[in-house]
Amino acid sequence: MIIKKLCISIWLLFALMAANCQSFRVTISKELNQTSLDGRLLLLIAKTNIKEPRFQINDATNTQMVFGKDVDNWQPGKSQLVSEDAFGYPIERLHEIPAGDYYVQALLHKYETFRLKTGQTVKLPMDRGEGQHWNEAPGNIYSEPIKIRIDPKSSNEISLTINKEIPPIKEPEDTKYIKHIKIQSKLLTEFWGRPMFLGAHILLPEGFESHPNAKYPMAIFHGHFPSDFGGFRTNPPDPNLIPDTSTRFHITGLNIIEQKESYRFFQQWTGPNFPRVLAVEIQHANPYYDDSYAVNSANLGPYGDAITYELIPEIEKRFRGIGKGWARFMYGGSTGGWEVLAAQVFYPEEYNGCYAACPDPVDFQHYTTLDIYKDKNAYFVESDFKKLERPGHRNYLGHVSATLKQMNHRELALGTRSRSGDQFDIWEAVYSPMDVDGYPKRIYDKYTGAIDTSVARYWRDNYDLTHIIKRDWPKIGEKLKGKIHIYVGDMDNYYLNNAVYTAEEMLKKLSNPACNCEVDYGDRAEHCWNGDHKLPNYISRMRYHQMFIPKWAEEMKKRAPKGADLKSWRY
Repeated sequence: MIIKKLCISIWLLFALMAANCQSFRVTISKELNQTSLDGRLLLLIAKTNIKEPRFQINDATNTQMVFGKDVDNWQPGKSQLVSEDAFGYPIERLHEIPAGDYYVQALLHKYETFRLKTGQTVKLPMDRGEGQHWNEAPGNIYSEPIKIRIDPKSSNEISLTINKEIPPIKEPEDTKYIKHIKIQSKLLTEFWGRPMFLGAHILLPEGFESHPNAKYPMAIFHGHFPSDFGGFRTNPPDPNLIPDTSTRFHITGLNIIEQKESYRFFQQWTGPNFPRVLAVEIQHANPYYDDSYAVNSANLGPYGDAITYELIPEIEKRFRGIGKGWARFMYGGSTGGWEVLAAQVFYPEEYNGCYAACPDPVDFQHYTTLDIYKDKNAYFVESDFKKLERPGHRNYLGHVSATLKQMNHRELALGTRSRSGDQFDIWEAVYSPMDVDGYPKRIYDKYTGAIDTSVARYWRDNYDLTHIIKRDWPKIGEKLKGKIHIYVGDMDNYYLNNAVYTAEEMLKKLSNPACNCEVDYGDRAEHCWNGDHKLPNYISRMRYHQMFIPKWAEEMKKRAPKGADLKSWRY
């Protein structure tokens, strides 16, 4: 009864505020010919229109504003009111916006209905070939930016008309070296209750056609959604390319460097001494994120099994792969770094080595800057009198640009129920049990940061890689020894090095057998350092294939079974 009265009071408070501040009434142009719609209606507000407001929402200090509202069954001809009840970032409520001139636009991030194998029905944004980016997802509809005067003391309505639709993305075309496949996964289709697909971009080895009897090992690169096989260019760099400026790396001409590196890789790949392997980049975007984290999950379904037992064997079948666990290895950074370590641990005989650069938290005692097992709140350090927010992002000097609360509140504005399509929400979707409503159970309250200890225990037992390796070493140690390599900068922007420290301590203590693992750190290196002590990060990050394929080709000789083919693919 008390909770009911409190909810009514909060509703009345929002209603009173909404009546005394500006609001936005959004309609959809009849020309778009839309039917009944579900989704997240986003109001984007920016001081400038150098880029559209939809492209100016981020975790950095220069972020602009977004306010979000869930809509269900939005009928043609009806309007939606975005007012004081819409949750915003970095400003929470519309009445808090400073008076001034702004550019404003509205965007609807569309949801589809999924009837899951578990019996629940959920509404989620299906990836449409863009890698789960709400601001450029094909089919999403939006309004053109308009310049208006915002005055929190005013109570007038501002009208916005959605009249644009983001067009479809063209599928990449096959070339001599790069091929593309897409398969319908039986396992994922059964879980999601609709056809679900996995894809891959395959870089064929030099001499693939002229050596029809050769069979090849597979080099699997994990990472964020790849639109095509990246970093491979058969033509010399464009001499007329205008140099760009990279704010991340503080250099000019990164685009020129990228073309040079891509062409350099082509020259190495086709040269006489490079190992002849199938290099593969996997597409496994899903309704929660731009990839699945390559493991089985209560909320995403059996992606680990689907990739390992459906997609990879199909690639090997079509492109003459050896098709054995000893002839496959994985490498990747950040999300991909966590994925390759997790897949190696959960499928120890299906893969013969992993190179995990700057992996997402591999020990949840250091879930970025919080301990989900001991801390009570994700956003604030526990204190009697001092309210200290936990940092979320830093540079190599330790200067903080975002806190965990701010980063999570941006996601909350973009989507409720773990539907932002962003980092903390996908960790929750992958690691958490399914809640009664069919969505991921929260590890912590997205608004307040209060941690659910029961969910934390579930995370530990199922996805805390440090805990799992230590717990299961008597069973998997013989299958994993020598296969684990981890690299991270000691000034990783997201504090990912902290989890690696405790993982390294655990790995060193393993015995019967000894782990024989590699862990290395880059001095003052930011995200995503991958083990290269000689080159700057902005170059080494472009050389994953060149770094790890030759290294593995030599290392795997020690672990290949007797009689394994180690020569036919080394022409």
